[in-house]
Amino acid sequence: MKITNIKIETLKLELLKPLTVALGTIEHVETLLVQIETDEGITGIGEGSPFEFVTGETLETSIKLAKQFKDLLIGENPLQIEKIHTIMDKTIVGNTATKAAFDIALHDLMGKKMNAPLYQLLGGHSNSFMTDVTIGIDTPEIMAKEAKERVDSGFSILKVKAGVNAEQDIEAMQLIREAVGDRIRIRMDANQGWTVPEAIRVLNAMEPLRIEAVEQPLPYWNIEGHAYIRNKVMTPIMADESVHSPQDALKIVKQDAADILNIKLMKSAGLYKAAQINHIAEAAGLTCMVGCMLESKIGITAGASLVAAKKNILDADLDSFLYIKDTGIQGGISIHNGVMTLPEKPGLGIELEL
Repeated sequence: MKITNIKIETLKLELLKPLTVALGTIEHVETLLVQIETDEGITGIGEGSPFEFVTGETLETSIKLAKQFKDLLIGENPLQIEKIHTIMDKTIVGNTATKAAFDIALHDLMGKKMNAPLYQLLGGHSNSFMTDVTIGIDTPEIMAKEAKERVDSGFSILKVKAGVNAEQDIEAMQLIREAVGDRIRIRMDANQGWTVPEAIRVLNAMEPLRIEAVEQPLPYWNIEGHAYIRNKVMTPIMADESVHSPQDALKIVKQDAADILNIKLMKSAGLYKAAQINHIAEAAGLTCMVGCMLESKIGITAGASLVAAKKNILDADLDSFLYIKDTGIQGGISIHNGVMTLPEKPGLGIELEL
């Protein structure tokens, strides 16, 4: 099998309403869409969601690099995924969302070639799991109201954004817990927004609220600070922006800086290295979550396939497609009451009607 052509397009994702996190407010995004064609008539599709403040990429740089990859990869065997990653990594450092688009397309193509759903090829532990739903930053009262609405719609796990104002973070979490009751699982994501003293103060103040984990309380580079916080609070620490690569995961493990690793395909250059991160975590006794950027069902189904495939990935934050207006993408994952189910069709099980 040989790659004969690679189509490079963009996909505009308009949000149903703006989403505010500690890093800024997002109203819409455009993602990179890659379709890899072969001499056997099989096509794989992939998506890359470049976020400049996380992966250092823009859509413009992603398109330019994708065209460069196209020239290098035509004629290669798409099933030789490690070889293709080596070619991409030798071409340029980083640019992980762009590489993820190619990686996802290759895995989709492999699933279609093998006539098996991707979650089975990646490990096949299960075909369904529960995802959380995100509550963006707003006034504490509005956040509590939205949390109650999400729970009433069937979700039982909430991920609450924080990191702009420590006092408001505490108030919002108190109101949310009052609104949803004691049975709902709640995580918190500070998106690098706190200092070490703030993180310790906020997490100790919220201990009675039973927050099951806090994600990335400090800037990505402050691994030592995360290790220090972890020894001062009871709430488990989850590393997100600090973990892009398997090498980053190893640093976290060596410094005892987290209890959970948040894997995102756009940070890890796709499924190939994401699985490596999970293996490192599992060997060290840490569990993982798979999260997402703002992605369509293409990227979300790829991430969901990894969650379902691996028993060490206990948590999922794969709700971003719920905030996006209809894109014309058919198939892929389905969701009901917070439970995601993978399709049994080959590969991602995605059909494009753009």
